[in-house]
Amino acid sequence: MLTRSFHIRNLPHLYYNEGQYFITYRLVNSIPRGTLSELHNKVQSLETDDNKERLLFKWYDTLLDKSDCCKNYLQVPEIAEIVKGTIIYPDSKDYKLICYCIMPNHVHLVFELLQQNKGISKIMQSIKRISARESNKILGREGKFWQDESFDRLIRHEKELYFTIR
Repeated sequence: MLTRSFHIRNLPHLYYNEGQYFITYRLVNSIPRGTLSELHNKVQSLETDDNKERLLFKWYDTLLDKSDCCKNYLQVPEIAEIVKGTIIYPDSKDYKLICYCIMPNHVHLVFELLQQNKGISKIMQSIKRISARESNKILGREGKFWQDESFDRLIRHEKELYFTIR
């Protein structure tokens, strides 16, 4: 039976218990708070809602690619391996992994939820918690590693899946 959950923190999140998802999660402070506020104001000022989500993600992703305000810990091979392991572990348990890309300061992840999965919030919480703990050990640091929220999107059809992967 299809169920859904919705919650808002800073970003709205609508999750179903099935489907394909595209998720981007990033290191803490990888985009300065002021820059994010400017981005959200820019999106809110758009007159039509038709392309807001697409434009928001495009601008957000561009900010991440250009960001040099934080440590790019994911370029450290041992850290990238930890992140890879936490992405691969739930494959065939909670989701079918379709693809992922580990960037210097963020990760893109595409998967299809399997029956009896524990839910996207819990899946992402586990991935981020374990990778943060192990990465901080290697780096000899403490504190937050990942930004609290992720950018997530339900993939609605095969064409969208194709372009998301591409």
